[in-house]
Amino acid sequence: MFLDDVKESASLEMVNLVLEMRAKGMPVTSLAPGDPSFNTPKEIVEVAHKSMLEGGTHYVYSYGTKDVREAAVRKVSRKNKINASIENAIFITAKTGVFAAFAAIATRGYEALIPDPGYFYSEPIVLTGGKPVRYRLTRSFSLDLDEIKKKTTPRTKAIMINTPSNPTGTVYDGSELKELYEFCQSRGIYVISDEAYEDLVYTKEHVSIGSFERRPERVLSLYTFSKSYSMPGWRAGYVVGPADRIARMNKLIEHTITCYPPFIMHASAYALDKGDVFIEKFKKEYVKRRKLLNDRMTEIPSLIPGEIEGSFYGFPKYRHKLKSRELSRKLLASKNVAVLPGTAFGAAGEKHLRLSFASTEETIDKAMDGMKAFFAQSE
Repeated sequence: MFLDDVKESASLEMVNLVLEMRAKGMPVTSLAPGDPSFNTPKEIVEVAHKSMLEGGTHYVYSYGTKDVREAAVRKVSRKNKINASIENAIFITAKTGVFAAFAAIATRGYEALIPDPGYFYSEPIVLTGGKPVRYRLTRSFSLDLDEIKKKTTPRTKAIMINTPSNPTGTVYDGSELKELYEFCQSRGIYVISDEAYEDLVYTKEHVSIGSFERRPERVLSLYTFSKSYSMPGWRAGYVVGPADRIARMNKLIEHTITCYPPFIMHASAYALDKGDVFIEKFKKEYVKRRKLLNDRMTEIPSLIPGEIEGSFYGFPKYRHKLKSRELSRKLLASKNVAVLPGTAFGAAGEKHLRLSFASTEETIDKAMDGMKAFFAQSE
């Protein structure tokens, strides 16, 4: 059974430790989760509430309501330069969308390439009967096209990318994305592009790899409402891709949850059409928090911060004999500060820590005080 081959979530391991400590009455300052501190804008909540009162609580089309799919198509045309139609769009939770995207391209014993370090993409591949193959990024965490080509075999069905990146904060250049697209197109390989942090870019322009296609053919682009609109608990997202792959993703929804709640989809459609003002408001705060985290990291000689081009994560390298998993546990035990170990994101993440600045400035300051004291005592 595929579940026997799946490990528990490395990020939730730390989250659960934090919850256990808090349940015992112990204070914990956490930079571990990627959960925005902002509440969902009330205008979005009010659309959902109105929809529920007007009967938006029944079964709907498993692909998603017409309004949210049309809004998704308008948005990717306007913002991502992707030329799509409604048959290319499906409403699906972004994390489930990763699993469904792999299921949509899966063949028996297939291989899929995933970044190292990178988000937790290996488990969905295993769950869909495939083999995850990690490809190393460059020293600056950009795409290494030579490495990707070297790891590609006749069994490779898909290459996973994530820009802006979780955990590294890197934003891929359009030129390297175009080269990757042309390589995949020539080999008949799909690209699954996780663009969860598309609106949180600070030093570059976000480019969607799907923009290089005249029509969706080889690229499945994944989006979420969690980060841009501060809607993590809504479990709302959508995928834009080739119509035949979208239809295969729909089979998964039909035979599992039937459909998503229509009131969530109506609110999501509103966010896509009217929500740029909320994105700008949140981004201004993240810009300040990014600077604060950068400033605080530079105060600690044991940390080597990298540039945070996008997302809301720092991924500093550190100077210490302990490996990242053990160090993060000792930091939590001794200073009640929670961060994620770099190896949660792959072997190439060793000697790194992921620090989220989705938290408040007060939380960031307090956590960095604890980290500063921890490293000072360890030197």
